[in-house]
Amino acid sequence: MWTPKIRVPKVPRVKGIAGAGKSAGKSVAKAPKSAAKKLVSLFKTGTRRLLAIPRAILRSPLGAYRKLVAGRDWVFAKIEYLNGESAKWKRTFNIIKSPYSFLRMMGFSPQMAAGVLAIGSTVGGGVVVNETIIDRPPSFAAGDPGIYNAPLDKPIFTDREFNTLRLDLGLTPIGLVQIEDVTVGTAYTGSTLPHGETNAVIVGGKPASSNPTFAETYLEVGHMTVDRWRCTKLTLTNIQAHNLIVKDNASDGQSISATAGTPRDRAISGGNRADDMHTAGGYYDQLKITSASSGVNGKVDRLVLSNIWTKGGPCVLDRIKAGTLEIVLNEVGAGDGFGTKDFTIATSVVYKSFVNEDNVEVTIAQAP
Repeated sequence: MWTPKIRVPKVPRVKGIAGAGKSAGKSVAKAPKSAAKKLVSLFKTGTRRLLAIPRAILRSPLGAYRKLVAGRDWVFAKIEYLNGESAKWKRTFNIIKSPYSFLRMMGFSPQMAAGVLAIGSTVGGGVVVNETIIDRPPSFAAGDPGIYNAPLDKPIFTDREFNTLRLDLGLTPIGLVQIEDVTVGTAYTGSTLPHGETNAVIVGGKPASSNPTFAETYLEVGHMTVDRWRCTKLTLTNIQAHNLIVKDNASDGQSISATAGTPRDRAISGGNRADDMHTAGGYYDQLKITSASSGVNGKVDRLVLSNIWTKGGPCVLDRIKAGTLEIVLNEVGAGDGFGTKDFTIATSVVYKSFVNEDNVEVTIAQAP
């Protein structure tokens, strides 16, 4: 007999219902506390952000400065590295060219030294590098003999048999001409003065002449320094100097007879002037700095001629117009006694202001 199945309804557990009620009650109780915590957290976060704004403003220059310092240090590190490398290469080339420098030190002229090395190169390969150095184009900066038209660094004339350093100044003003540490005249082995010349050093303009026709020129200088020369005779003539300074010179007889006048002070401007010209070290049969173009005065703002050792002829300064002319710490003498005035400043030298200090007469023989 078929009997229908009757499902018995489930009776909820009283304990479960009670637990759910308690949990709901706790959640309702905790809701205000949670909202309060969130509000406090939001307030703290907002406060921190507000306080961070002035701090960031204060710290931003420091951060920028630190970045600037880091960049600066990086640049300086690269510069120091490049300077170090440059010094190493300079030493390397000095070592490479040492045979040529040694011959120059022993008294050979540049041409003689080049010839010796060229001959040596036909025997072996030991001086091939030096031939490369010697075969470079001649230049004023390298101290090569020749006739130079300032401000050009390349000579307009040079020859193996020509051993004069001549600088012709003209219309183009020069900021600085500096020649130092050179030997001139017959002071090295096998040297003689150029044919027809009697002076070892000539600095200044040129006199007028009619055959060939030439209008008188002067050398105009803002500030000229002649120091540490060794000459058998040193003569100054036809000079106008606003400030004439003659100090600490020793000579085997001296005559200082400059006269007072009103030469104006001067400096050489000229706007975009030519590059400075500087050379150091060299052996020449003559040193000549002149205004070689008829009627055109050469112009240089600063002329420095230092440590020039001469023999075989006088040193002559003639036809110069200078703002300041310094003649300091020179030795002049040919060993011919105080009666012969080896150091002479003629009456044709005119000054506005004159300093004449500690110039003494002592026995000085001709340079060996």
